[in-house]
Amino acid sequence: MNQAIGRRTIGICAGIIAGVSYGTNPLFAKPLLESGVPVLVMLFFRYGISALLLAGWMLLKREPFRVKGRELSLLAVLGLLFACSSLFLFISYEFIPSGLATTLVYLYPVFVALIMVLLRFYPSWQTWVSIAATFGGILLLSQPSGAAQIKPLGILLAIGSALSYAFYLVIVNRSKRIKHVSEHTLTLYALLTGTALFASIRAVQGGSFIEGVNGPGDWANLIGLALVPTMISMLTLAISSRLIGPTKTSVLGVFEPLTAILIGTFLFGEPLTMKMGLGIAVCVAAVLFMILKPGKQS
Repeated sequence: MNQAIGRRTIGICAGIIAGVSYGTNPLFAKPLLESGVPVLVMLFFRYGISALLLAGWMLLKREPFRVKGRELSLLAVLGLLFACSSLFLFISYEFIPSGLATTLVYLYPVFVALIMVLLRFYPSWQTWVSIAATFGGILLLSQPSGAAQIKPLGILLAIGSALSYAFYLVIVNRSKRIKHVSEHTLTLYALLTGTALFASIRAVQGGSFIEGVNGPGDWANLIGLALVPTMISMLTLAISSRLIGPTKTSVLGVFEPLTAILIGTFLFGEPLTMKMGLGIAVCVAAVLFMILKPGKQS
């Protein structure tokens, strides 16, 4: 009993850390965008530097890199899913307002729950209530611009980002093929796959791989982007999904937009309205409800 409580506590803490760390994206990405760094260049360095840092840590700890062929193919799929989630979201910003994109991407807890139902794993009613409440909170947080043009392609891309993320979470939790692969190894191969994908797209697109990267400040932001919202987030995401399941981990992902909004408010001087404050309160209440009233799952 105590061991189960300990695993659940670690899983919840890891899920919160994953959400908070991923929510620091604007802290590093916004200065890079203002410096003229293209999205593909940013994503390439984000994944590449993160892979190098994690590989160095594994070498220091003498952790094995070797995986079986069947495991490698699935790890590559996981890498593609996670990388496509990032890519689809960034591209969707070109077609729809970022607030609408944020709302649509946060459909991923719903997708996770539905996928788990198809796998005959039924979340408790408390978890469903938490999903509905957090999505309502996200609607309050995301303020679409009335003058902005909305294109169907942007909506499809944002939903595609949510679906990719949902499948990533479910596979990490449910796949028996990679059950014995450590979180470090799993994350490393996913990062390497993403690095290869972004490098290939950039090569086809053309242009320099260091376009817009000028001076130590930009390199510091690239390293920060690779370390906090990428490596730390992916590691804790895998830990949380394995310990408490993908559905509850996805609900804890609400800390991503909350952190991003607070960073925007306190560091970049972006406005925090009463409606957004209410949205934050609803999201936090929903997460606390899920943690304090976990319910039973079948």
